[in-house]
Amino acid sequence: MSLPDILAILSGGAVGLVLAIIGGGGSILATPALLYVVGVANPHVAIGTSAIAVSVNAFANFINHARRGNVRWRCAMVFAASGVFGAAIGAAIGKVTDAQILLPLFAVLMIVIGIAMLRRPPSDTGQDVRLTRENAPKLIAYGAGVGAISGFFGIGGGFLIVPGLIGATGMSMIQAIGSSLFSVGSFGATTAASYALDNLIDWRIAALFIGGGLIGGLAGASIASHLAKQRGALQRVFAGVVFLVAAYMLYRSFIAPH
Repeated sequence: MSLPDILAILSGGAVGLVLAIIGGGGSILATPALLYVVGVANPHVAIGTSAIAVSVNAFANFINHARRGNVRWRCAMVFAASGVFGAAIGAAIGKVTDAQILLPLFAVLMIVIGIAMLRRPPSDTGQDVRLTRENAPKLIAYGAGVGAISGFFGIGGGFLIVPGLIGATGMSMIQAIGSSLFSVGSFGATTAASYALDNLIDWRIAALFIGGGLIGGLAGASIASHLAKQRGALQRVFAGVVFLVAAYMLYRSFIAPH
C-alpha cells in the first residue's frame, strides 16, 4: 500500500469522525484533504471523489444516529427530496466554473454560516418536532436552496442543512445533525453522479476514503451524543471546524505558493 493510499484512509477517518459529530464538514474537509494531503491534482476530480465518499459515509452515519433516536424521518426526507433537484442544477453549473473561483467562494460561505450558528441561541427543545403544514413549505424552500449550493460547490452541504433544519422546524441541534445526514448523503450522491458521467471521480481513492470514514463515523456518533448533553457545545464545535477549514482554504488560495 502506497503513502497516498494510507493518507486517503486516514483522511477518510477524520472526515467520517467530523461528519458524525456535527452532521457536516464532510466535504469541506474531504475536498481540501484530497487536494493537499492525498495529492489529487485536478480540483474537479477532488470534488467529484469527495462527493461519492462523503455520500456513502453520510448514509452510514445516518444509520448510527437513527439507532440513537436522533433522526426526525419525515422532516429529513422532505428536505432531502426538495434538495436533490437543486443539487443537480448546482452541480451542472459548478462543473463549468473555474475551480480557482470555487474554493475561495466556498471558504467565505463557510465563515458566514459559522458566524450565524454562533449567534443562534442553543436549542434544547425539539423532542416533539414533526412534519406539519406550517413547516413543510420552509423545509421545501430551504432544501431546494441548500441543494443548489451543495451541488455548485460539490459538497454534501451538512454545514448548511443543519441550520436549515433548525430554522425550518425548531428541532434541537443533535436532531438536526442526525436528520441532516440523510440530505448530506442524497445531495452528495446526486453531485457524484453528475461528476461520474464526466469521468471526474478517482474510484480507488474514493473506496479507501470511504473505508476510513466508516471507522471514524462509529466513534463520531458516540461523541456527538455526549456533546449534545452540554448546552451549546455542538454549536461551538460546529462553528470552530468551519472557521478552521475556511481559514486554511483561503490561505491555500491566496497566500500559499502555487
